[in-house]
Amino acid sequence: MRVRFPGIATAFLISMPALGAPPAAEQASVFRSAGFTQHGQQWRSGNCEPPELSYEPGSITIFRDLNGDGRPEAVITEGGGLCYGNTGQNFWLLSKQSNGTWKILFESLGMPEFLPARGANGYPDVLVGGPGFCFPVLRWNGRTYTRHHFEYEGKPCRPPS
Repeated sequence: MRVRFPGIATAFLISMPALGAPPAAEQASVFRSAGFTQHGQQWRSGNCEPPELSYEPGSITIFRDLNGDGRPEAVITEGGGLCYGNTGQNFWLLSKQSNGTWKILFESLGMPEFLPARGANGYPDVLVGGPGFCFPVLRWNGRTYTRHHFEYEGKPCRPPS
């Protein structure tokens, strides 16, 4: 299956096996591991309390095996103009560990876009999009995602000072 992950600057296609929506218990585990708490039907990080009119509660927007290790990764997004400014969104990237727990790999203001290039353990590079024209691209080094370079529409760029 080919999955499209649109970003602000570009959109790339990368192949990943589809896993479908996680069961409710797995969803709860993902949210709790990212520090979210349940309020009625909504999962909230606590970054936007009290929620404002444009608030978008936590949502698992991606649930796929991103690095080919047979275990899923999940991306949670939460939105709101008052809490996340012009970008309007924060995201958390989590990976299911071999012991069944979930671990946060990266959390950031912005919109994740998974690129074809890969870092350690097969994790895809992540372009963190948002308003503007030159975005950081992060690469997994085996312990954490770190800035690798900047790009816009697939080409290297230098962010304004």
